[in-house]
Amino acid sequence: MNKSFVFLLISILGLTSIVHAQAPKYSNEFLNLGVGARALGMSNSYVVSANDVTAGYWNPAGLLGLGNQHQVALMHSEYFAGIAKYDYGAYATRLDSSSVLGVSVLRFGVDDIPNTTELIDANGNVDYSRITTFSAVDWAFIVSYAKAMKIPGLRVGANAKIIRRKIGDFAGAWGFGLDLGAQYDYKNGNLLQWLVISQVHSMLGVII
Repeated sequence: MNKSFVFLLISILGLTSIVHAQAPKYSNEFLNLGVGARALGMSNSYVVSANDVTAGYWNPAGLLGLGNQHQVALMHSEYFAGIAKYDYGAYATRLDSSSVLGVSVLRFGVDDIPNTTELIDANGNVDYSRITTFSAVDWAFIVSYAKAMKIPGLRVGANAKIIRRKIGDFAGAWGFGLDLGAQYDYKNGNLLQWLVISQVHSMLGVII
């Protein structure tokens, strides 16, 4: 396949995904917070250059840049004066010279929320011992796979996501997602590198 055609195709698809990414959305917003000190220091402008274990989050194709046989990443941050906790962990391993497998886990939650629904007993008395706590938590479990193609410089990858939202014993939901990514080094890797990320998410409003 002609290299110029591959470059043009990925460029068009990349621009399409950029336009799509600008549309406002609110479901699963915790997945847009970003991971990794390097990527966050670059204002999340990292999807093209992702080349380590965190590529499972940014662009699965970048996992092929893994420098070692195994890589592990851990991150913790807090939002809203420590009210919300954001945690991330990832592991990736090289299966062979042309493929990499990775797993990532993200958690964003607010813990120890007072539950005062049982504060007043059956006799109308306020009983503070009846106050309990609960957590409102979003989880994401991601399995990533990256493969180098026969076309020189072309790498592709995919993510399968399971998303879990749990609000104490009140409600919960499951979601599923798919990411497809590609990286292409044009003209022997001379500064021009393009990608496309296609995201599909489905959230099931099931009370569990």
